[in-house]
Amino acid sequence: MRTQVGIVGAGPAGLMLAHLLHLQGIESVILETRGREYVEQRIRAGVLEQGTVDLLRDTGVGERMDRQGLVHEGIDLRFGGRSRRIDFNELTGKGVMVYGQHEVVKDLIAARLRDGGSILFDISETSVEGLESDRPTIRYRDARGEPAELVCDFIAGCDGFHGICRASIPDGVMSYYDRVYPFAWLGILAESKPVQEELIYANHERGFTLISLRSPTITRMYLQCDPEEDIAEWPDDRIWSEIAARLAGEDTPDLVPGPIISKGVTAMRSFVAEPMRFGTLFLAGDSAHIVPPTGAKGMNLAIADVRVLAGAFASFYRDGSRDGLDTYSDVCLNRIWKTQRFSWWMTSMLHRFEGTGPFEHRVQLAELDYVTSSRAASTTLAENYVGLPFGA
Repeated sequence: MRTQVGIVGAGPAGLMLAHLLHLQGIESVILETRGREYVEQRIRAGVLEQGTVDLLRDTGVGERMDRQGLVHEGIDLRFGGRSRRIDFNELTGKGVMVYGQHEVVKDLIAARLRDGGSILFDISETSVEGLESDRPTIRYRDARGEPAELVCDFIAGCDGFHGICRASIPDGVMSYYDRVYPFAWLGILAESKPVQEELIYANHERGFTLISLRSPTITRMYLQCDPEEDIAEWPDDRIWSEIAARLAGEDTPDLVPGPIISKGVTAMRSFVAEPMRFGTLFLAGDSAHIVPPTGAKGMNLAIADVRVLAGAFASFYRDGSRDGLDTYSDVCLNRIWKTQRFSWWMTSMLHRFEGTGPFEHRVQLAELDYVTSSRAASTTLAENYVGLPFGA
C-alpha cells in the first residue's frame, strides 16, 4: 500500500493531523494497535485551550463540542481554607472548554470515516524503516494477522510515550530531558453534582486536590498520593473523606458524595525529546513530550504540534518548500518549553513535596497569595492556562 503521510497512532495528534491533511487534499493512512472501541473509551483529561477549541470549530469537528462542552471563564485557587478566583475572560478575553479527550477522539474518528479516510485498527508487530530514505516504510500485521507494509513520503509518529516511532531513532541522535515527580494523582469519576461550575485547584497541608467536572451530574476529582499507592486501600468512603478534609475551610464547598464510576492512580512526569524529527519521521504529541496534568496541557500540546506539522506538509506538497519541515521541531519546541515551564510552576506551587517543611509551605502560600492578588501575576497564569498562541 502507498500513501503520502503514514500516521502511527489514532490518538488526538494522529487523528487531527489526518483531518488537517484531508482538508489540504493530502492523503494519509492511520495505523493503530488498539481497537476502535478501546480508543474511543480511553478516558483522559478534557480541558481544551481556546486555540484548540477554535481549531476544532474552524475545521468542522466542533459541533458536538459546542453542544455538550462546558465553557469555563476562570478557575479557583484554594489555599488557607479560602478560594480565590482567577477570571480568565476579564484578564485575557478568552476561556477554556471542558470536553473529554475521548469525546474529541470520537468526533475526529467520525469525521475521518465520513470523509472516506483510512484508519487501520487492531494492527500488531509495527515497525518503521528507511527513515533516512525517500521511501520510509511502516511494516505491520493487519487485524487478521497478515503481514503488510505501507510505503510513505513521510511518517508521523503520534503513537505516544511508549510507542515504536521514537524508539526507532538511532541512539545518539536525540537529547532527552526528563523529570519524574515524587507523587501521583489518585483520580476518580463520580456520579455526583459538581461543587461548582468551574475547577478548584487546592493547596492543603495533606496534599493537593483538584475538583473538576465532566457534566452537570458527573464530577472528576484528583488527590495527591504516593506513586506506589495501592488503589485497593482507597475504598469510596475514604476517598470522599479525604477530599472533604482537603477542601475544609472558611467557605467549604458543598461536597455531595455519590457512586464512584472509576478510580486509578496517574504518575506525574515531565519529558521532552529533541529534536522532534529524524529524516522523514516527525514526532508529535506524547511521543515527543509529556507534561504533568496540573496545567491541563497534554492534548493541547499535541494539537498544537500537528497544526504546525500539517502546515509544513501542505507547503511541501503545494510548492515543494521544505522550510516548514526543517523548522518544525524548533517552532514546536519553543511553545513546548514554555508550556513545560507553566506546568512545572503550577505543579510546584500546589503540591506538597516530600522532605520539605513549614518554610516551603509558607512560601507556596505566599506565591498563591501573590498570584491571586496581583493583576500582573493573575494575567500570567490566565494567559498560559487559556493557551499561548500557536507557534509561540
